[in-house]
Amino acid sequence: MFGIGFQEIVIIALVVLLFFGGKKIPELMKGLGKGVRSFKDAMNGKDAEGEDDKK
Repeated sequence: MFGIGFQEIVIIALVVLLFFGGKKIPELMKGLGKGVRSFKDAMNGKDAEGEDDKK
């Protein structure tokens, strides 16, 4: 995957853990998930309420 091995992923995870701390990471992942979900909904033509824009 993009030339990134297991060791690099572990190092990146440790650096993120050091920067943000263990308590902040779940909040960051939740926000990231909401952002991805809203992006997918926008790509599918749905608005914030989940209704289609095409009627």
